Amino acid sequence: MPNTQNIPFSPPWQISDVGKPDQPKATELDARLTLARFAQMPVVIAEDDLVSRTLIGSLMEKWGFKTVIAQDGHQAMAALRSERGPALAVLDWMMPGMDGLQVCRRVREGGKMVYVIMLTSLGAKENIVEGLHAGADDYLIKPFDKNELLARIQVGLRILELHAALAARVKELEKAAGEIDDLKFRIPL
Repeated sequence: MPNTQNIPFSPPWQISDVGKPDQPKATELDARLTLARFAQMPVVIAEDDLVSRTLIGSLMEKWGFKTVIAQDGHQAMAALRSERGPALAVLDWMMPGMDGLQVCRRVREGGKMVYVIMLTSLGAKENIVEGLHAGADDYLIKPFDKNELLARIQVGLRILELHAALAARVKELEKAAGEIDDLKFRIPL
């Protein structure tokens, strides 16, 4: 049997970082570009498990996002209602009181623009379909990769940005249509 005492052990997430501490890995995303555009948009994190809540909150703070932490669905709904403008929510499915599915349904009924990422340990196909059907925009299964979470958040923020641009364009078109209607009555036919 070979002697393995002198073989250094590095966890898999550190192996590719050896010798390059300041350079991001090829699969590691940089949140700075996203933050330049979305620093003030709130990210609501609803998670009943203290360890998961602390981990996700720490990641968000490290990435520079404005976070609102909730321990259950009721707190998440209160946070989403109190925030002005669009928001992004990372919701756990299984929480006491109001679960993540109920939060999704209520958000969709309210009509507020919220991009919802369901982050849960329930990974069966039926669960994914049920979560998306309830109103989640994305679905991520625990344990999750932090870079995948950041990538999905960035997708959500791009979609929220496109929604805002579309809403602004609709307002411009409505104003132009009103001006055209006014002109119809002024110009003799």
